[in-house]
Amino acid sequence: MRLLLVEADNHVAALLPTVLARHGFDVTRARGGEEALRALAADAGGFDIVLLDVDLPDQDGHEVCGEIRRRTSIPVIMVSARWDVRSRIRGLYLGADDYIAKPYHTGELLARIHAVSRRSVRRDAAGEGETELRLGQVHIDLETRQVGVNGSTVHLTRKEFELLALLARRPGVVVTQETIRSEVWGVTSPGQGGRTLWVHVASLRSKLRVPDLIETVRGVGYRLVVRDA
Repeated sequence: MRLLLVEADNHVAALLPTVLARHGFDVTRARGGEEALRALAADAGGFDIVLLDVDLPDQDGHEVCGEIRRRTSIPVIMVSARWDVRSRIRGLYLGADDYIAKPYHTGELLARIHAVSRRSVRRDAAGEGETELRLGQVHIDLETRQVGVNGSTVHLTRKEFELLALLARRPGVVVTQETIRSEVWGVTSPGQGGRTLWVHVASLRSKLRVPDLIETVRGVGYRLVVRDA
Protein backbone atom coordinates (compact mmCIF):
# COMPACT_ATOMS: atom_id res chain seq x y z
CA MET A 1 0.00 0.00 0.00
CA ARG A 2 1.41 3.39 -1.02
CA LEU A 3 1.05 6.13 1.58
CA LEU A 4 1.74 9.85 1.20
CA LEU A 5 2.97 11.21 4.56
CA VAL A 6 2.49 14.98 4.79
CA GLU A 7 4.51 15.84 7.87
CA ALA A 8 6.68 18.85 8.77
CA ASP A 9 8.13 17.32 11.95
CA ASN A 10 11.47 15.76 10.98
CA HIS A 11 11.52 13.54 14.08
CA VAL A 12 8.14 11.98 13.24
CA ALA A 13 9.04 11.74 9.56
CA ALA A 14 12.26 9.92 10.40
CA LEU A 15 10.64 7.26 12.57
CA LEU A 16 7.18 6.64 11.16
CA PRO A 17 8.13 5.44 7.63
CA THR A 18 10.34 2.74 9.13
CA VAL A 19 7.48 1.47 11.29
CA LEU A 20 5.00 1.61 8.41
CA ALA A 21 7.42 -0.17 6.06
CA ARG A 22 7.46 -3.16 8.42
CA HIS A 23 3.71 -3.39 7.89
CA GLY A 24 3.84 -3.36 4.11
CA PHE A 25 3.62 0.37 3.36
CA ASP A 26 5.62 2.23 0.72
CA VAL A 27 5.90 5.73 2.20
CA THR A 28 6.56 8.99 0.33
CA ARG A 29 7.05 12.10 2.46
CA ALA A 30 5.98 15.66 1.70
CA ARG A 31 7.09 18.44 4.07
CA GLY A 32 4.25 20.83 3.32
CA GLY A 33 0.99 21.35 1.51
CA GLU A 34 2.42 22.48 -1.82
CA GLU A 35 4.84 19.57 -1.94
CA ALA A 36 1.99 17.17 -1.14
CA LEU A 37 -0.21 18.51 -3.92
CA ARG A 38 2.68 18.33 -6.39
CA ALA A 39 3.32 14.70 -5.39
CA LEU A 40 -0.34 13.82 -5.93
CA ALA A 41 -0.43 15.59 -9.29
CA ALA A 42 2.75 13.88 -10.46
CA ASP A 43 1.59 10.43 -9.39
CA ALA A 44 -2.17 10.55 -9.97
CA GLY A 45 -3.84 7.36 -8.80
CA GLY A 46 -0.59 6.00 -7.40
CA PHE A 47 -1.21 6.61 -3.70
CA ASP A 48 -3.66 4.54 -1.67
CA ILE A 49 -3.97 6.90 1.31
CA VAL A 50 -2.78 10.28 2.61
CA LEU A 51 -1.69 10.87 6.22
CA LEU A 52 -2.00 14.65 6.52
CA ASP A 53 -0.77 16.78 9.43
CA VAL A 54 -2.91 19.82 10.15
CA ASP A 55 0.04 21.99 11.25
CA LEU A 56 2.10 22.56 8.10
CA PRO A 57 4.66 25.32 7.52
CA ASP A 58 3.17 26.70 4.31
CA GLN A 59 -0.58 26.04 4.51
CA ASP A 60 -3.30 25.04 6.94
CA GLY A 61 -3.73 21.29 6.64
CA HIS A 62 -7.50 21.73 6.45
CA GLU A 63 -7.09 23.76 3.27
CA VAL A 64 -4.80 21.11 1.83
CA CYS A 65 -7.40 18.45 2.66
CA GLY A 66 -10.07 20.44 0.84
CA GLU A 67 -7.86 20.80 -2.22
CA ILE A 68 -7.03 17.07 -2.22
CA ARG A 69 -10.72 16.25 -2.05
CA ARG A 70 -11.47 18.56 -4.99
CA ARG A 71 -8.89 16.72 -7.07
CA THR A 72 -9.31 13.09 -6.04
CA SER A 73 -11.25 10.63 -3.89
CA ILE A 74 -8.10 9.22 -2.26
CA PRO A 75 -8.68 8.50 1.48
CA VAL A 76 -7.28 11.15 3.84
CA ILE A 77 -6.52 10.75 7.55
CA MET A 78 -5.80 14.05 9.28
CA VAL A 79 -3.31 14.19 12.16
CA SER A 80 -3.05 16.99 14.69
CA ALA A 81 -1.74 17.88 18.13
CA ARG A 82 -5.03 19.78 18.47
CA TRP A 83 -8.00 17.75 19.62
CA ASP A 84 -10.67 20.43 19.75
CA VAL A 85 -14.07 19.59 18.33
CA ARG A 86 -14.12 22.51 15.88
CA SER A 87 -10.89 21.35 14.22
CA ARG A 88 -12.19 17.81 13.86
CA ILE A 89 -15.52 18.96 12.45
CA ARG A 90 -13.80 21.25 9.96
CA GLY A 91 -11.56 18.46 8.72
CA LEU A 92 -14.44 16.01 8.32
CA TYR A 93 -16.58 18.58 6.51
CA LEU A 94 -13.71 19.24 4.10
CA GLY A 95 -13.61 15.56 3.19
CA ALA A 96 -11.23 13.86 5.65
CA ASP A 97 -12.06 10.19 6.19
CA ASP A 98 -10.72 10.11 9.75
CA TYR A 99 -8.94 12.29 12.32
CA ILE A 100 -6.33 11.16 14.85
CA ALA A 101 -4.66 13.20 17.60
CA LYS A 102 -0.97 13.35 18.49
CA PRO A 103 0.59 11.65 20.30
CA TYR A 104 -0.94 8.45 18.98
CA HIS A 105 -0.11 4.78 19.45
CA THR A 106 1.27 3.18 16.29
CA GLY A 107 -1.20 0.31 16.66
CA GLU A 108 -4.13 2.73 16.66
CA LEU A 109 -2.76 4.53 13.59
CA LEU A 110 -2.40 1.25 11.69
CA ALA A 111 -5.91 0.19 12.69
CA ARG A 112 -7.35 3.49 11.44
CA ILE A 113 -5.42 3.29 8.18
CA HIS A 114 -6.71 -0.20 7.48
CA ALA A 115 -10.27 0.71 8.48
CA VAL A 116 -10.30 3.71 6.14
CA SER A 117 -8.72 1.65 3.36
CA ARG A 118 -11.35 -1.08 3.72
CA ARG A 119 -14.17 1.45 3.54
CA SER A 120 -12.59 2.99 0.45
CA VAL A 121 -12.26 -0.36 -1.33
CA ARG A 122 -15.89 -1.22 -0.59
CA ARG A 123 -17.06 2.21 -1.74
CA ASP A 124 -15.10 1.99 -5.00
CA ALA A 125 -16.38 -1.52 -5.72
CA ALA A 126 -19.97 -0.49 -5.05
CA GLY A 127 -19.64 2.60 -7.20
CA GLU A 128 -18.30 0.64 -10.13
CA GLY A 129 -20.86 -2.14 -9.78
CA GLU A 130 -17.97 -4.60 -9.93
CA THR A 131 -19.15 -8.22 -10.15
CA GLU A 132 -16.21 -9.96 -11.83
CA LEU A 133 -12.45 -9.92 -11.44
CA ARG A 134 -10.12 -11.23 -14.15
CA LEU A 135 -6.53 -11.56 -13.05
CA GLY A 136 -4.34 -13.39 -15.52
CA GLN A 137 -5.49 -17.02 -15.59
CA VAL A 138 -7.92 -16.52 -12.73
CA HIS A 139 -11.56 -15.47 -13.11
CA ILE A 140 -13.59 -14.58 -10.00
CA ASP A 141 -17.35 -14.04 -10.12
CA LEU A 142 -18.26 -12.07 -7.01
CA GLU A 143 -22.00 -12.62 -7.41
CA THR A 144 -22.04 -16.38 -7.90
CA ARG A 145 -18.87 -16.86 -5.82
CA GLN A 146 -17.39 -19.08 -8.50
CA VAL A 147 -13.72 -19.21 -9.40
CA GLY A 148 -12.19 -20.46 -12.63
CA VAL A 149 -8.60 -21.02 -13.70
CA ASN A 150 -7.99 -21.32 -17.45
CA GLY A 151 -11.71 -22.05 -17.92
CA SER A 152 -11.88 -24.82 -15.33
CA THR A 153 -13.98 -24.35 -12.19
CA VAL A 154 -12.13 -24.46 -8.88
CA HIS A 155 -14.21 -25.36 -5.83
CA LEU A 156 -13.36 -23.21 -2.80
CA THR A 157 -14.74 -23.09 0.71
CA ARG A 158 -16.49 -19.91 1.84
CA LYS A 159 -13.43 -18.63 3.70
CA GLU A 160 -11.08 -19.53 0.87
CA PHE A 161 -13.23 -17.54 -1.54
CA GLU A 162 -13.40 -14.53 0.78
CA LEU A 163 -9.63 -14.60 1.25
CA LEU A 164 -8.98 -14.80 -2.50
CA ALA A 165 -11.51 -12.04 -3.27
CA LEU A 166 -9.93 -9.74 -0.66
CA LEU A 167 -6.47 -10.16 -2.22
CA ALA A 168 -7.81 -9.97 -5.79
CA ARG A 169 -9.55 -6.63 -5.24
CA ARG A 170 -6.11 -5.06 -4.70
CA PRO A 171 -3.67 -6.96 -6.93
CA GLY A 172 -0.05 -6.16 -6.23
CA VAL A 173 -0.85 -4.52 -2.88
CA VAL A 174 0.28 -6.14 0.36
CA VAL A 175 -2.72 -6.98 2.54
CA THR A 176 -1.58 -7.36 6.14
CA GLN A 177 -2.33 -10.42 8.22
CA GLU A 178 -4.29 -8.20 10.63
CA THR A 179 -6.52 -6.92 7.82
CA ILE A 180 -7.16 -10.43 6.47
CA ARG A 181 -8.00 -11.85 9.90
CA SER A 182 -10.32 -8.92 10.58
CA GLU A 183 -12.07 -9.01 7.18
CA VAL A 184 -12.37 -12.76 6.69
CA TRP A 185 -12.60 -14.13 10.21
CA GLY A 186 -13.67 -11.10 12.25
CA VAL A 187 -10.63 -11.49 14.51
CA THR A 188 -9.27 -8.21 15.89
CA SER A 189 -6.79 -9.31 18.57
CA PRO A 190 -3.14 -9.39 17.43
CA GLY A 191 -1.75 -12.92 17.09
CA GLN A 192 -5.12 -14.66 16.82
CA GLY A 193 -5.92 -16.78 13.80
CA GLY A 194 -2.37 -16.92 12.44
CA ARG A 195 -2.32 -20.71 11.98
CA THR A 196 -5.79 -20.68 10.40
CA LEU A 197 -4.73 -18.05 7.88
CA TRP A 198 -1.59 -19.98 6.95
CA VAL A 199 -3.61 -23.16 6.37
CA HIS A 200 -6.14 -21.36 4.13
CA VAL A 201 -3.40 -19.72 2.05
CA ALA A 202 -1.73 -23.12 1.59
CA SER A 203 -5.06 -24.65 0.55
CA LEU A 204 -5.73 -21.86 -1.95
CA ARG A 205 -2.32 -22.30 -3.54
CA SER A 206 -2.91 -26.04 -3.85
CA LYS A 207 -6.36 -25.68 -5.41
CA LEU A 208 -5.58 -22.83 -7.83
CA ARG A 209 -2.31 -24.35 -9.06
CA VAL A 210 -1.05 -21.00 -10.34
CA PRO A 211 2.64 -20.74 -9.38
CA ASP A 212 3.55 -17.67 -7.33
CA LEU A 213 0.02 -16.20 -7.55
CA ILE A 214 -0.16 -15.56 -3.80
CA GLU A 215 3.09 -14.13 -2.52
CA THR A 216 4.05 -14.17 1.15
CA VAL A 217 5.52 -10.93 2.47
CA ARG A 218 7.24 -12.37 5.51
CA GLY A 219 6.09 -10.93 8.81
CA VAL A 220 3.57 -8.62 7.11
CA GLY A 221 0.95 -10.37 5.00
CA TYR A 222 0.18 -11.50 1.46
CA ARG A 223 -0.30 -10.05 -1.99
CA LEU A 224 -1.68 -11.37 -5.24
CA VAL A 225 0.83 -11.18 -8.07
CA VAL A 226 -0.67 -11.08 -11.55
CA ARG A 227 1.39 -12.08 -14.54
CA ASP A 228 0.39 -12.46 -18.16
CA ALA A 229 -1.64 -15.59 -18.78
